[in-house]
Amino acid sequence: MRKIAHLPNHVAVVPDGNGRWAKQQGLPRLVGHLAGAKNMRLVVEYLNEYSIKHMTLYGFSTENWSRPEDEVEGLFHLLEKFIDQDVPEFHKRGIRLRHLGRLGELPPSLQQAMNRAVELTKNNTGMTLSLAFNYGGRAEILDAVHHLIADSISPQDIDEKLFNSYLYTAGLPDVDLLIRTGDELRLSNFLIWQTAYSEYYFTKVLWPDFGKREIEKALLSYSQRQRRFGGL
Repeated sequence: MRKIAHLPNHVAVVPDGNGRWAKQQGLPRLVGHLAGAKNMRLVVEYLNEYSIKHMTLYGFSTENWSRPEDEVEGLFHLLEKFIDQDVPEFHKRGIRLRHLGRLGELPPSLQQAMNRAVELTKNNTGMTLSLAFNYGGRAEILDAVHHLIADSISPQDIDEKLFNSYLYTAGLPDVDLLIRTGDELRLSNFLIWQTAYSEYYFTKVLWPDFGKREIEKALLSYSQRQRRFGGL
């Protein structure tokens, strides 16, 4: 493991390119998602070795419902399998799991698996791994506004700190480094509020091929930047 100074506290990842990876191999898209799920475990473990305190993964967006039904169902199955097989090992390593998004719209068995994982790991003090599944940045902001209204909060009492407490990410720090694989240069409705001052790292590497060497490149790139947060 390469020694890198000035590591980020919170890394967010848009793991793009599973479908294109599968197409390059002449395989079905779901095989690409399976390869991506396997790589997710490796990336989590490797970032945990660097003692990154927070990691957020974009697994399924509120827009992904428009994909073919068999692909959507396959993604649900892969996440449930990931939770059942990998979370117990993460638990042993002290990793805490959180869910970000509209959990109630997901299949009951997936909701139950996610709730079990969150409950199992809730007292862990290592990395916090947040899975953004059925997540949308605009939906998150709208849900926060709806809850503020429901709680009868006066407009003059609403500031950034209070608004933060109504987001899915309440209690988590803002994102320091956002990584997007697959040669796409956009946020895709991911953590709009939380990435206001993030450093971005875009790569052409497809997610199933984004291994240790690529992680180190991203972390090294971040360590060489000077963050000013609007200052001089």
